[in-house]
Amino acid sequence: MGGTTTAPRPLRLGIIGTGLAVEKLHWPALRQLTDRYTIVAFANHARPKAEAFAAYSGASLDAFHRDYRDLLRRDDVDAVLVSLPIALNEPVTRACLEAGKHVICEKPAGGNREQAADFLALAEQFPDRRVLVAENWFYRDDLRLARSLLDDGAIGRLHLLSWRVASHLIPREGTFSSTPWRWQPQYRGGPHLDAGVHHVAQIRLLCGDVQRVHGETQYANATHGGPSDLAMTLRFAGEAIGSYAAVYADIPLPPDENAMRLYGDQAVMTLVNRDVRVHRPDGTVEAWTAAGGDGGYYNEFLDFYDAVVHDAPLVGTIAQSVQNGLVIFAGLDSAEGLRVLEVERVVPGGVPLWRPRGASGLFDGLPVKVERVDE
Repeated sequence: MGGTTTAPRPLRLGIIGTGLAVEKLHWPALRQLTDRYTIVAFANHARPKAEAFAAYSGASLDAFHRDYRDLLRRDDVDAVLVSLPIALNEPVTRACLEAGKHVICEKPAGGNREQAADFLALAEQFPDRRVLVAENWFYRDDLRLARSLLDDGAIGRLHLLSWRVASHLIPREGTFSSTPWRWQPQYRGGPHLDAGVHHVAQIRLLCGDVQRVHGETQYANATHGGPSDLAMTLRFAGEAIGSYAAVYADIPLPPDENAMRLYGDQAVMTLVNRDVRVHRPDGTVEAWTAAGGDGGYYNEFLDFYDAVVHDAPLVGTIAQSVQNGLVIFAGLDSAEGLRVLEVERVVPGGVPLWRPRGASGLFDGLPVKVERVDE
């Protein structure tokens, strides 16, 4: 589609996979963007999930396909949302591109290094198609605010990152942990790839690219495959250093705010519960809160639309998602080989800061409300 008309029609969207991610994450954003998207087809191998999607979305079951390849044969589908288990992301995305469709695909881009390389090759093989890997943390309003403050020198020179993430992870009905493909994952790292790429996205957005990793792992969760614990010591391209540790335990854990701390030579920034605080040496705290946002899903659908319709540059590219995964893979490889590893670079220049197309500010026209609430 071109970007020359002043009022282009909505993208005609097909959805492959109508499970929890669509219900809880994507549909709430799409229902706010009816001027940009209209759902014309959807596919799921399980009819009950398709019927559930039709019930809450209002889509007609006449648009349902049990085989996603039938959806791809339709001429009235411009773009496809791929929301499937990790192992299916690359082959189904490839099929969509071969059918001439633009794609927004759930993360990560590859469950191991080989799949990541195959995913990365898609960008070169289909240069006329737009592919966004749905790393919503690149688009989160609180993280974009924090990045803009860092760019403006809010804490001076960043020299240290400290972040610990602790979570009680057991199968719970109605949550993402209930999906059987997560219990014995067909991808490396278990929850450290599935959730950890989000954390790496935040780290890279705020701290720059990771240059070197030393990782260690432990196994202490009987309900999910892969290591339960991953600890990584990081060296960034900008010479800052950092420590990141994540634990996904099968026993209840004491309360933990899971705050990220960024230590600069002029101030310290903390990020927790979508709040951003800058702690000054004189004891004052500058604080911001972001209310009304949805975790970045609305923003990433805006970015995808503008890329397809207006030829705007994407932030959540295949290469950016692959780069996130390569940090996790390097940490796992380091733990297995008991050595420090360099992280392969597949995208230059780090993560760009997303802004709404044509806007001068970070939040122009968006549903989020950002307020400064100094403490």
